Parts: sequence; C-alpha cells; structure tokens
Amino acid sequence: MTSNTSITILVPGLLRNSCGGASEITLPAASLRTLLGELERQHPALHRSICDDTGKVRQHVNLFVNTHHMRDRHGLETSLAPGDVVTILPAVSGG
Repeated sequence: MTSNTSITILVPGLLRNSCGGASEITLPAASLRTLLGELERQHPALHRSICDDTGKVRQHVNLFVNTHHMRDRHGLETSLAPGDVVTILPAVSGG
C-alpha cells in the first residue's frame, strides 16, 4: 500500500554517508513498515544500517515517530500521518 503522505526522516550525522549526505529525507508512507520499504528502495545502504537481513530494526537502533518510540506505539505497524517526523537514533555506548 502506497500513500501520498509525506514523512520526514531525520538522519543522524553518523549515517548520512549512507544517503548522499542528506540530513533529512522525505518519503511517502502510511506506516513505519511502508516507510522502511520505501527507504530500502531509494537508499539501500541507509536501510541496511537501520534494519537487519530479516527487515527487523536492528537492536541498537531506535526509531521515533515524532516524540514516541516505535516500541511504545505499534512497532513497524505504527501509522503515519502527513507531517510526521521519524527520527533515527543509533544507540551510543562507550566506556
């Protein structure tokens, strides 16, 4: 299912080399799953940084829809509305 709903994806500096240096990407999608599918088609390297080979979001990557973590909503089935912003936030660790 495709939609004309424009969703903005905020790309952290660490992952920008996977999408031509863009800090933001706008794609049409009605759900988070659809958005990731579109991202895989248009920016496969960035998609591989977010999702594993099975299509699941990597353990150390967090996705927020506006201010809500996707896990606190409906996971990949989270619905998206016009103007929503999806933020990619890789976990940072160190010692």
